[in-house]
Amino acid sequence: MSITIGELLVDFSRQLVSDEILQALVDLARTRGVEAAWSRMRSGELVNSTENRAVGHIALRCHADETFMIGGCNVVADVQATLASMGEFAQGISRGTVTGSTGKKIRTVVNIGIGGSDLGPTLMFEALQSFSSTGISCRFVSNVDPSDLAHQLVGLDPSETMVIVVSKTFTTSETLANATAAQAWLSNTLGIEGSAHHLVAVSASADAVAASGVLASKFFPMWDWVGGRFSMGSAVGLAAMIALGPDIFQQFLEGQRELDLHTSTSFDATNAPLVMALIGLWNRNVLGYSTRAVIPYAYDLRNFPSYLQQLIMESNGKGVRADGEVVSYPTTPVIWGGVGTDAQHAFMQFIHQSPDVVPVDFLGFAQSSTGDHERQTMLFMNLIAQAEALAYGRHVPDAPHRSFSGSRPSTVIAAPTLTPRVLGQIVALYEHAVFFEGVILGINSFDQWGVELGKELAGALLASPPEISSGSTAEMHSESRFLLDWFQRHRGHHSSSSKRPEADL
Repeated sequence: MSITIGELLVDFSRQLVSDEILQALVDLARTRGVEAAWSRMRSGELVNSTENRAVGHIALRCHADETFMIGGCNVVADVQATLASMGEFAQGISRGTVTGSTGKKIRTVVNIGIGGSDLGPTLMFEALQSFSSTGISCRFVSNVDPSDLAHQLVGLDPSETMVIVVSKTFTTSETLANATAAQAWLSNTLGIEGSAHHLVAVSASADAVAASGVLASKFFPMWDWVGGRFSMGSAVGLAAMIALGPDIFQQFLEGQRELDLHTSTSFDATNAPLVMALIGLWNRNVLGYSTRAVIPYAYDLRNFPSYLQQLIMESNGKGVRADGEVVSYPTTPVIWGGVGTDAQHAFMQFIHQSPDVVPVDFLGFAQSSTGDHERQTMLFMNLIAQAEALAYGRHVPDAPHRSFSGSRPSTVIAAPTLTPRVLGQIVALYEHAVFFEGVILGINSFDQWGVELGKELAGALLASPPEISSGSTAEMHSESRFLLDWFQRHRGHHSSSSKRPEADL
């Protein structure tokens, strides 16, 4: 009940499955055609059927002499060219040969994105920051709440700051609103022309970027066959590459490739992502456990639960199957969690004794990047203790409040230390498990139409600023009209300090 891939140990021994159950689940996967589905994705077929797109994130970590065909073209050459361009740009900033408009060295990169354009690079930078020797810091802005950008710009010198705007379509309203505000911040010090030297764009829409005024030399492409939540290894990760260095970024990609090769080898109980997917389905669809906690015993992975919320729930939280039929069974569980040992003093009480059983993924490492062996030992012993207590519990006669039922499932994912290569292995492990779950459930894991309705309604409400006419709210339900009226009464007036110069973005 454990599998080793590269540096990873994936230990399923505390899950509520026997050899017979696991074999039955593998048989289910075979019946559902997971191997053929993997081959179709790997061959560049249009497996994202509702958007008529291929799914090619595996191409991001292929070697230059490998092939990944999409639309009759081997896309590996384009990927390699973009990675090389990213590396040259990142090294130029690190060495001081790529500067802003004043010639000063860039010391901070501000990444503006949302969803996968934020969660992926944030995770990579925070997880691997201890490996960086560039002296360049990263800050990340995702929320259109003005406070987010304001806090991230505190203490920064515009002449030493590079702003990276990441949007696949370059139409994401929250991202462009933040980008416009950031450009205004740059322009107040550097002027409109000067600010252009501090703006970088990552997008699949070269035309939209060109129309925005971003310099062609500061545009890095991504592709429509890479979904946002699978895009960390593309130019979406540029901010992390600048701060960490191209070598660290490449090691991350190598770790992902190692999991890709492992996953392609066999489709049975030796395939770690497949087994993870099958046990996830067993817990959700058979045992009826509706949530799943992710608890990394590593402060550097503190944002990993948030990253997985998008990866898993946006991928497989669907109500319609790929064949158009309504789903009649549960799909993804609710993903939540926090970092150990903080979790032990927050929500672990619930996981140990609540009537609701919550399967847990624990992640931990034998060594710390700080070299503090004593506290790292304490940390990992806590991980083992929590997994042991959940599995076996404890019965205290005449003291039910001190008794624990046990039989609460968990998986432990461990490695000697959290390196760039190991992070790549972990991320790809979950990516491929998400794919296999989607295949077995019969859903398309690569669209996200549920994100669109709220965006459309918000766009309609913003269609005629600064005041929304009564005519535009005629079809609005009374509850929403009530909130809109309240907002209009309390919104106040823009102060003169909020005015900003006209900008391209």
